Amino acid sequence: MAHDSDLPCDGDGVCMACKVKPSENESLICKTCATPWHVSCLSTPPDSMGDAVNWECPDCSMPPAAVVVPVKQNAVAISSSEGRGDLIAAIRVIESDSTLTEQEKAQKRQDLMSGSSKDEDVAVEGANQDKDVLNILDGSLNCSMCMQLPERPVTTPCGHNFCLKCFQKWVGQRKSTCANCRTPIPAKMASQPRINSALVIAIRMARMMRSGASSGSSKVSHFVHNQNRPDKAFTTERAKKTGKANACSGKIFVTIPGDHFGPITAENDPERNVGVMVGETWEDRFECRQWGAHFPHVAGIAGQSDYGAQSVALSGGYEDDEDHGEWFLYTGSGGRDLSGNKRTNKLQSFDQKFEKLNEALRVSCLKGYPVRVVRSHKEKRSSYAPDKGVRYDGVYRIEKCWRKPGKQGFKVCRYLFVRCDNDPAPWTSDEQGDRPRALPAIKELKGATDMTERKGSPAWDYDEEKSCWMWKKAPPPSRKPVQCENEDGTKVRQVRPKRLTMSVKQRLLKEFTCHLCREVMNNPLTTPCAHNFCKACLDGAFAGQSFTRQRTCEGRRTLRAQKNIMKCPSCPTDISDFLQNPQINRELMNVIDSLKRQIEEENAALSADVDDGSLDGNEILAETDKSMEDDEEGAQPVNETEAKQTNKRKRSGSIDNASSPKKSIDKSDAVHNLEEVDPAHT
Repeated sequence: MAHDSDLPCDGDGVCMACKVKPSENESLICKTCATPWHVSCLSTPPDSMGDAVNWECPDCSMPPAAVVVPVKQNAVAISSSEGRGDLIAAIRVIESDSTLTEQEKAQKRQDLMSGSSKDEDVAVEGANQDKDVLNILDGSLNCSMCMQLPERPVTTPCGHNFCLKCFQKWVGQRKSTCANCRTPIPAKMASQPRINSALVIAIRMARMMRSGASSGSSKVSHFVHNQNRPDKAFTTERAKKTGKANACSGKIFVTIPGDHFGPITAENDPERNVGVMVGETWEDRFECRQWGAHFPHVAGIAGQSDYGAQSVALSGGYEDDEDHGEWFLYTGSGGRDLSGNKRTNKLQSFDQKFEKLNEALRVSCLKGYPVRVVRSHKEKRSSYAPDKGVRYDGVYRIEKCWRKPGKQGFKVCRYLFVRCDNDPAPWTSDEQGDRPRALPAIKELKGATDMTERKGSPAWDYDEEKSCWMWKKAPPPSRKPVQCENEDGTKVRQVRPKRLTMSVKQRLLKEFTCHLCREVMNNPLTTPCAHNFCKACLDGAFAGQSFTRQRTCEGRRTLRAQKNIMKCPSCPTDISDFLQNPQINRELMNVIDSLKRQIEEENAALSADVDDGSLDGNEILAETDKSMEDDEEGAQPVNETEAKQTNKRKRSGSIDNASSPKKSIDKSDAVHNLEEVDPAHT
């Protein structure tokens, strides 16, 4: 039995009894728990050197019933005789295992004492696939200086990757060659390095998927990952003169997707935890966009033709608009000739139709969705417009829509908006919000055509019991790719795949697509402006062009040859020097090959399981069909492979654009598409 004075050495090797650090000859190691003891302080030291080899400390040699083991707060407390006996037996099993090294035995003893081995084994097994994905990148795309996955990666034309800070530090030492292969770095790239966005997305996706796999099934909320943007829109003096047309959008402070319907509540406002309040005013449309009240900073309507409209802006663009505060008549977009270089045109030249953004407003009318409304100081005819800036006035509901001849003689789309917000309007002194009211009498309805009026119950309606406006039907789910964070603060990017069977590696491989053919790159090239292309695609884009052109004048001397400017297909940067000797990005090519090989192995294993009968092929097909039905809106009516081949032929000019298959989605429905920007609503 252990004596009361028998105490081991602490973590620093100091005896807890005499407070002296013994030498190696004076210390004794227990064969079971590997704890050091001071021989001089032991009540019963071993008699001989042979006994010292197989010596057990007093704690391990005492009877199990007399032991109470104090452990750390995060460990598993063992106080019963049965638990103590099991622990000693488990340690002796580890010591007797001849297949383990001394280091592995020590690690297993530590895991056993802390009680974390089982939990860690489960966590490791659950995250093996995602760690494999991250290991693929970590082994091939490391920064050549710090040997870590690059932070804000910069890729040199010779195909080597660096962190932005490492690259700037290297160039700042007046070194003009690559740290790996000593290939000269272009002077423009050295002074203005560009971040390789494809690598950023791939590394971020791998990291987020790993954190998402270990986080379990915790509650997920939307998260907009744009912390690197400025707090305010970046503008120059030149941009301010043109109405900030060339300004850069600032950080988005709310956590809603671009197609969010209804008010912006406190749970979507991590900055202030109050949401976007009625009456809140911003300096301009850029700042309004940062708080999600109305995302487009030029267009007056935010929406999609097959989904609905989320918000509108009253900016005085159409003289047919009528603003009565709690309700107003709104004119749709279009009907004006903006061909060529025309940026603005206040004259109607053709009839408006219920298409594109006008159709989005009509869908919101039929469904009864709430539409956020902002008013701009540019609306000079309204008594309810703010004196300056842009103001959020709450949500409205579209009750009717129709077409009628406008003041300029052409038909325009008209919409009746009625306020239905729980907060009082900014122009009233009321303490409560709106109540259901009778629709106003609209005189122009007598000559209206194409009348549309909601017949069913609206999705957003007034609840008599709760005395508030609320969603009576489930709000439409977002169709945007989701960037979100869990309750513990870890960030996850959930990509909405077209197939439920798309694996992590397939999603990652999809990020390494060529900017020209839109397929996974073959022999990838990275230009000095940080854009990635297939070697064959980039060579084909400049086929038949010479790097210089001869200049001769008839009857005069021959002038010096002039260099041809060859602009990057994705930006106006001159890459003619790079094209003279393009270097394949070997590191990126190795990553792509590894992902392809592992995907093929997984598919082969899955096919083998189906053939063996361990997986039901009908169930797999059923899941695939379901995913196709979920993505039916936005899918092309033609085969995906056939569409890609058609696009290739269109670029090469082998077929006429008019004969190409037409997509079911109209790209002009996108909120930020410049073709949909109607200057009348700016």
